[in-house]
Amino acid sequence: MPTEEAIRLAIEQGVDLVEVSPNVDPPVCRIMDYGKFKYQLQKKQQEARKKQVVVQVKEIKFRPKTDDHDLATKVRHIRRFLEDGDRCKVTLFFRGREIVHKDRGVEVLQRVLDATADMAKPEQEAQAEGRTIFVVLAPLPKKTTTTTKPAEQTDQRPQGG
Repeated sequence: MPTEEAIRLAIEQGVDLVEVSPNVDPPVCRIMDYGKFKYQLQKKQQEARKKQVVVQVKEIKFRPKTDDHDLATKVRHIRRFLEDGDRCKVTLFFRGREIVHKDRGVEVLQRVLDATADMAKPEQEAQAEGRTIFVVLAPLPKKTTTTTKPAEQTDQRPQGG
């Protein structure tokens, strides 16, 4: 329809003529209330932000001399972070001459990886950087549980009669 006619129709209805696709030939326009359209668009964006999940990276530090009980406590913390959907950076740092015994540190790191293997996977292999070794654990995707109806129960009582 000609532009003049579309403008006249919009004025008669008390709404706006809004250009939707200016790059096509001929340009596409709609007759609508522009203020209402902007408001609905803003609400959609706000709803999308509300549903957005922010993934944080939590960090847990270990040393080669970390004892069994302390290790178990820290592994519990890691598991809690992973359940919340956060990634977890496991850092093993060496002080002084501990760096000579890297094998002990790698052993501690391996114990942590084994303890969390059921719910996390390393994003990449362990990296050594100066006096630290670190690995980032990402939670495994959650399995969708499908609920199935139990088999129809039959009455097992003997029928008398």
